[in-house]
Amino acid sequence: MSTLERQILFVGGVVAGSVHDYALMKQLFDPALSWFDGADVWLDLGFFGATADYGNKARIHLPHKKPRASKNNPHAALTVQQIRENKKQARTRISVEHSIGGMKTFHCLMHRIRNRLDIFIDSFFGLAAGLWNLKMSL
Repeated sequence: MSTLERQILFVGGVVAGSVHDYALMKQLFDPALSWFDGADVWLDLGFFGATADYGNKARIHLPHKKPRASKNNPHAALTVQQIRENKKQARTRISVEHSIGGMKTFHCLMHRIRNRLDIFIDSFFGLAAGLWNLKMSL
């Protein structure tokens, strides 16, 4: 989780790639609590359903999903307005990707870590996020 200025606010623990993004979000941020009260939250389609769980407390921004093709609509596509809105949201969400990429400039994250302790691996990510925030503040 990061700001539009690419400052990292939260780094979750390392999990297997098979864990879905939205399931992990619901595990870390209980929907019953007011985590994002009054905040703008920009998510990708991996978090489809967040509007139902968090939408009454926060302003959830999800891109438009392309409609499924069917017999009645064989050439399903997004409208020009929906494409424009998706591009606008992508320009906002890209700052998170730049923050993650900035953390990866620290080589301890890019090389294989042979230690089996998850807490040790998590501490690498926390340290890299702190160093990235320091670099952004200078």
